[in-house]
Amino acid sequence: MASIFSKIASGEIPSYCCAADDEFYAFLDINPLVKGHTLVIPRREVDYLFDLSDDELARLQVFAAHVARAIRQVIPCVKVGQAVLGLEVPHAHIHLIPLQSERDMLFSNPKLQLPADEMQRIADDIRAAFRP
Repeated sequence: MASIFSKIASGEIPSYCCAADDEFYAFLDINPLVKGHTLVIPRREVDYLFDLSDDELARLQVFAAHVARAIRQVIPCVKVGQAVLGLEVPHAHIHLIPLQSERDMLFSNPKLQLPADEMQRIADDIRAAFRP
């Protein structure tokens, strides 16, 4: 059975797409820590990030870097932080989180509830700034 992230990447479940290519997919977290909190996944379903081949992991990281640069253009922040947890969804993923301070990376922080039109605007702006 396909993971929820595989269903998102295939379009079976709607998402706020920020960037995509044949191998990777980036979309806004629907329960973000801060505005612009984005998830980056390989389209190939693999549970553990470090089970990706070295080449695939390197390409994922480069794709995530391009997404992070786009986020930084769109969301005012000091830097874009990266976190890999991977326990809540059985599909490898990277969190990209715009940071004003290190506290913005605390996953115990309350999650934002943003209106759908704002989420769509943020995703559209990141996608427009994305340069592979």
